[in-house]
Amino acid sequence: MYDAITVGGDLDWQDKLNEHNKPFFDLCDGLFVNYTWKEKYPRDSAATAGDRKYDVYMGIDVFGRNTFGGGQWNTNVALDLLKKDDVSTAIFAPGWIYETKQQPDFQTAQNRWWGLVEKSWDVLRSYPKRLPFYSDFDQGHGYQVSSEGLQVSGDPWNNISCQSFQPMLKYTGDEVQPPVRTSINFKDEPYNGGDCVTVQGSLKQNAIFSEQLFNVGLSMEDGYVHLFYSVNAEANSDLGLSLDFSSRNKENTSILIAEDIATFSRKKQHRLYSSYVQSDKVEPHAPDNQNWVIYRATVQSSASYTLIGINIVCTLKTSGKMNSEADEDGSSEEDANRSWPYHASLGHISIRNMDKNTQFPSAESWVTEGKYISWSNNSNTSKLLSLKISWKLNTSHQASFMKYNIYVEKLIADSNAKVSRSFLGVATVEAFYVSDLQVPDEVTSLKFIIQACGCDGSRQGLKECPKLFLVPVE
Repeated sequence: MYDAITVGGDLDWQDKLNEHNKPFFDLCDGLFVNYTWKEKYPRDSAATAGDRKYDVYMGIDVFGRNTFGGGQWNTNVALDLLKKDDVSTAIFAPGWIYETKQQPDFQTAQNRWWGLVEKSWDVLRSYPKRLPFYSDFDQGHGYQVSSEGLQVSGDPWNNISCQSFQPMLKYTGDEVQPPVRTSINFKDEPYNGGDCVTVQGSLKQNAIFSEQLFNVGLSMEDGYVHLFYSVNAEANSDLGLSLDFSSRNKENTSILIAEDIATFSRKKQHRLYSSYVQSDKVEPHAPDNQNWVIYRATVQSSASYTLIGINIVCTLKTSGKMNSEADEDGSSEEDANRSWPYHASLGHISIRNMDKNTQFPSAESWVTEGKYISWSNNSNTSKLLSLKISWKLNTSHQASFMKYNIYVEKLIADSNAKVSRSFLGVATVEAFYVSDLQVPDEVTSLKFIIQACGCDGSRQGLKECPKLFLVPVE
């Protein structure tokens, strides 16, 4: 409810919760307060709301139109006051960053602005309490789309429902330039979705750089867990992960996971880790991909421990044999203190119980249907197709998947011709709308593929996925 709805049915802005709009507040879930409130109004609203003070959302206009604190780069002034007065907030028009072309570019300005929000109010994190845990760091937008290391679309896109769990990366400010920086990378080709996490800068030969990605609270079970992760690194850059555990008696332990254990264990900071687990390369689902390398590690777990932290760990690769004049990492003291370029990316993380992998129903277990099919002429050589694709299981088993990738193959009469497969988009429900799909006249049939994606990041093989076939009209 908006605060302008008052007793008597008049629309009259109140800028706070008071006796004129409280009768309606008592009948609804919450109150959105106009963004022209004054300094004392949040405290007055909280007093009027009583136990429901968090159902009062004080408005802040990012454009700064008569809003407390001025909005824009001072939005945090209003946030600080609202946090002190213990009420909620409704932020109006954060698109100000994009619409006013804040410098130096949208992504940098976006990170800076939301960094102010985080500094003021922190971030609410709703991670799962039990395995599986999966993140490909997708923010729900990008300039391209990748699937398991291969680009499936080169077009800019925006689909907020595709957001994955986000890492806890801090905005360091425009003037702070640390030697090594961890950031969300939209420019390089991602492993999944539209972005990846990239660490770049310069490192000393004997140094280990580590940054926390997730502050979780995942309950473990007795047995073993699988950890999968993907890396795209330059030749001299090594990247691993570390897992922080806490026991019931508050004892902490940390496990470093990497392919080349020796590279990390020879560095001065290696004593930060209680133990090491070697990871092995996994044959990729897409053998044509030469950039991303997928690793798998098996970690012993215990029900008495909770996974509390997931960290990215980086160092430079070492070469040469150890000698008496060398530092711990096998290099001379002069080389050990010298800085070298570092660049590596992390594409995804998946942690799952060994005996609880996602089971995908067979293609025959699904019923697919095309509705609202519409054909129109586009030119002398092609048509346009619009339709709704829906799918559901024909068994009592209920589907529980994170999302569905939708592809289409345009088949022609020449059986020797290479099949053209296109990525159409992502659905989080069991339906997908296709609008104005261009179909050349030589296409004899269309095959729509619905690829289920598990909560652990696994994906059904395209050959085993349910499909919908459609023949173009004459």
